[in-house]
Amino acid sequence: MTYSRLRARLGDGEAGMVTAFVVIFTLAILAMAGLVTDGGLALAAKVRAVDDAQAAARAGAQAIDIPLYRQTGQITLDTSQAIADAQSFLAAAGEHGTVTVTGETVTVTVTITRPTQILSIVGVNQLTATGSGSATAQQGP
Repeated sequence: MTYSRLRARLGDGEAGMVTAFVVIFTLAILAMAGLVTDGGLALAAKVRAVDDAQAAARAGAQAIDIPLYRQTGQITLDTSQAIADAQSFLAAAGEHGTVTVTGETVTVTVTITRPTQILSIVGVNQLTATGSGSATAQQGP
């Protein structure tokens, strides 16, 4: 039997090497695409969480106790109304968060959880982004 016939019968020994390389390279490309796509979505969720938290804090900081202001001229937040206004803003935006009032400052923290698009292939099913914002009630000039 000649060498060329033997080689044809047994097959090329390097053919499997190309297949393994293609599989590993394809997985690496998918992982990079997942990081880019889902990383971008996570960054967008972070920006949205911060924006919504800051806007909700501003909405809450407008809940001034008007009767007390008329009596004393002192700006004081109506704590329960400030919390309600901030939570109402979050509900209208379709987000969930925590609202705290300390003195004249309203602080809102928003957490957004989004499913992944590509990274779910490797077991990362969701990404969480958190943002916070504060606003203080102040008397204008």
